[in-house]
Amino acid sequence: QVQLVESGGDLVQAGGSLRLSCAASGRSFSRFGMGWFRRAPGKEREFVAGISWTGTSTYYQHSVNGRFTISRDNAKNTVYLQMNNLKSDDTAVYYCAVRELIYSDTANFTLWGQGTQVTVSS
Repeated sequence: QVQLVESGGDLVQAGGSLRLSCAASGRSFSRFGMGWFRRAPGKEREFVAGISWTGTSTYYQHSVNGRFTISRDNAKNTVYLQMNNLKSDDTAVYYCAVRELIYSDTANFTLWGQGTQVTVSS
């Protein structure tokens, strides 16, 4: 069974840091772009960060640029999201996803994980 499993969410004070992990199983995603999304209470799901299948290109939502870093370890089939200087607005359920086409940095995202809760207290 192909699946993504997120972990690392927690309750943290504003200004703190967390590192989220997304472990893929069932197949290798080393040739697929991947991304992180989040859904805050009462809001739509939004894109947070993405990484190319090579790992050489990364891109971020404006509000997290400079604070969050996405990375991947293809040997471990895992994508990470390092989150620094967290703010209360970062409170959300965070999801990872994989692009539906191989070698693509523009294809739609698919195969969502179950999410991990990040709560930032002010």
